[in-house]
Amino acid sequence: MAYETQDVVNWFLAKEAMTPKKLQKILYYAYSWTLTLENDDVRNLDNKLFEADFEAWVHGPVIREVYEYFREYGYREIEKYEGEIPEFSHDIEGILEDVWEEYGSYTGNELESITHQEAPWLKAREGYSPLERCTEVITDESIFSYYIQRVV
Repeated sequence: MAYETQDVVNWFLAKEAMTPKKLQKILYYAYSWTLTLENDDVRNLDNKLFEADFEAWVHGPVIREVYEYFREYGYREIEKYEGEIPEFSHDIEGILEDVWEEYGSYTGNELESITHQEAPWLKAREGYSPLERCTEVITDESIFSYYIQRVV
């Protein structure tokens, strides 16, 4: 079921221009919601939105490859995507729309603050000081276990 990460990036950037920080957090929630809603058991997490790892960076969850791609933008907004909108399954399209409805009005800084209060990021950063560089991966098991509690 996994899609290309860039297709998901383009889908969200077609909604509006946004900072790289906001994009990273929106991607994190889209990934987390998909992992949680499209799998039944923490021991079998095969249904993923895309194949990429989120690392627990100082400013929240980050996909290193997406960071590198948009690095030049710094704190400036990435322009709105005007190309062809990628197609997703009906279920995935619904999840993406729900994530956008839930988080799209927040700024990157607000989304960073939200992720800093949630167990997956906190757990991956255990043993690190608040400003210490960290590349620990936020595990799928940690994501699923945390967000499934909000579903049931």
